[in-house]
Amino acid sequence: MKTAITELLGIDVPILAFTHCRDVVAAVSRAGGMGVLGAVAHSPEQLAIDLAWIEEQVGDRPYGVDLIVPAKYAGSDTGGFTLDDIRQLIPAEHVAFVNDILARYDVPPLPDDEPARGVLGRGGEEGTAAPFSESQAGPLLEISLAHAPSLIVNALGPPPPHMIERVKEEGRLIGALAGKAQHAARHVAAGVDIIIAQGAEAGGHTGEVGTMVLVPEVVDAVGSVPVLAAGGIGRGRQMAAAMALGAQGVWCGSVWLTTEEAETHPVVKQKFLHATSSDTVRSRSRTGKPARQLRTAWTDEWDDPNTPQPLGMPLQPILVNSALARIDRAAYRPGSGAEQLTNYFVGQIVGTMNETKSAAQVVYDMIDEFIEAVQKLGHQLND
Repeated sequence: MKTAITELLGIDVPILAFTHCRDVVAAVSRAGGMGVLGAVAHSPEQLAIDLAWIEEQVGDRPYGVDLIVPAKYAGSDTGGFTLDDIRQLIPAEHVAFVNDILARYDVPPLPDDEPARGVLGRGGEEGTAAPFSESQAGPLLEISLAHAPSLIVNALGPPPPHMIERVKEEGRLIGALAGKAQHAARHVAAGVDIIIAQGAEAGGHTGEVGTMVLVPEVVDAVGSVPVLAAGGIGRGRQMAAAMALGAQGVWCGSVWLTTEEAETHPVVKQKFLHATSSDTVRSRSRTGKPARQLRTAWTDEWDDPNTPQPLGMPLQPILVNSALARIDRAAYRPGSGAEQLTNYFVGQIVGTMNETKSAAQVVYDMIDEFIEAVQKLGHQLND
């Protein structure tokens, strides 16, 4: 199957898998697509370990790395805040609100020997860079370029000029996500090689424009630069629709969260398997920017107009990271209040993610359904 994406990346099928799980990266790349490791939560040391492992698993097959370097975030005008700076900026009422949530849902503290990050827990060495900041992403970029990913992607806004320069110096391709056509055009003008047009149906950070509207707008805006469609795509019929809109391939994230290889929290995975496409919400409750995730008691608490509103990025993740770690740990206890709170990023495709299968099988099923859908369209034209 040949498209501009398969030719550019040297892959068999135009399916790219964004995932935080190295096993999914390897499985999808071996199946003929391209796995892209979401590295924002990695330390430089762990990223080096995971990239070396991926390369052992995939051989000469290509893979990618996804970083988050937002164009603007709290303190970006002065080089970015450290964790120490942010601790001084968190309002006391927000700390009290998070503590109140944990108390009302009976979420116990983390054990003393378990690390935690954020203002509500231990952790965060003096001078440590804040999450979702250029200071944090810089070392991750250098670790990535010391390995062999074919593609580096910036997941939130335009890649900074130095990021584009470094990637191109090393002979790699650079991609960026866009939620509006004008954003995509700016990415291309800056030197981006691949545009991921991500509609509002997607999991994680999204804009407000739906995929069906966004993809052809982006395709028209970027000329010959190849476009990957993202947002609400996890089946072959959706892939066929995306390519009919002008995309050269698809970028899928949520669909891997219920695969056999995924490291998704088991309680959250079960919620995904039973969720409908109406069970997600765009909320700033985890990162400070609108991000689609499973609706749970956690998002409901933060959406209440009578409670403190989420802070901006990176203040909100520093505020809540330790709380989320406590919730995830406590959710393993059946019947605990934490079960009501625990959630994760996921797109509206969750409504069809109701069966656990291998990541490779997801790829094969998508291709089979894509072929069937295209053949049906061909028959309709013939008729």
